[in-house]
Amino acid sequence: MTVTRFAPSPNGPLHLGHAFSAIVAHDRAKRDHGLFLLRIEDIDGARSRPELAQDFRADLAWLGLDFREVPPQSERIGRYRAAADLLRDKGLLYPCSCTRAEIAAAAHVSGPDGPIYPGTCRVYGPKPGADVAWRLDMNRAVELAGPLEWTDERRGPQMARPGLFGDVVLWRKDAPASYHLAATLDDAADGVTHVTRGVDLFNASHVHRLLQHLLGLPVPVWHHHPVLVDAGGRKLAKRRDAPALADRRRAGEDGLAIAAAVRTARFDTGISLSDALDQQA
Repeated sequence: MTVTRFAPSPNGPLHLGHAFSAIVAHDRAKRDHGLFLLRIEDIDGARSRPELAQDFRADLAWLGLDFREVPPQSERIGRYRAAADLLRDKGLLYPCSCTRAEIAAAAHVSGPDGPIYPGTCRVYGPKPGADVAWRLDMNRAVELAGPLEWTDERRGPQMARPGLFGDVVLWRKDAPASYHLAATLDDAADGVTHVTRGVDLFNASHVHRLLQHLLGLPVPVWHHHPVLVDAGGRKLAKRRDAPALADRRRAGEDGLAIAAAVRTARFDTGISLSDALDQQA
């Protein structure tokens, strides 16, 4: 059975970009008479606002999406810790006390997430008494894993290239697991067969494929869809105050019509979402 998921973080309201991502996941599952899951990713410390989760549920229902909710990340910390312990026991994690400023000053190469960590603490060890994160020794992990493949429904077969990210953090100083570790474990635990998400996260799948191998997890199929952009060509984002779905819902807009417009937009033929919304008005 095809299982997909939509996994928002409650650190801001949902917007049309989220609606599009949720609809892609929902429709991909329903096409195969499968299951569409909602998972709340609520381990982002003080930025997580529990009250937003209820808005998320109402927003999805307003868009006409049927979903089954699974436990939020805050109830899965033990699973993340056990996985980190397993990787540590394999000699694949090392402690790191470097700050972002120190990394930016020392790094000479950039990757998908910004400056690639130069391995300072892997070579010299962390500062005594400092708070530490735990990083994956990427070279050692890649050597252990050997060649790995994964498949994206839009781009076809891929060879995993996790080294693009360098020694990624898997256990954070300020919160439990990183996105890479938590999302990989959650998708496996929830039985997700098709990971649908924005193309901006395409490269992250290289890391996730490596973690699946190291942790003995099943390998899903990925589907990286286009992302919605604003009039300036920038991805819609909470931090840039993209209009909230909850505001539109409370204002009495028709959620089913908005969902229909999102489905009508064709990003590869030049029909924009704004044009599709105008056609629904």
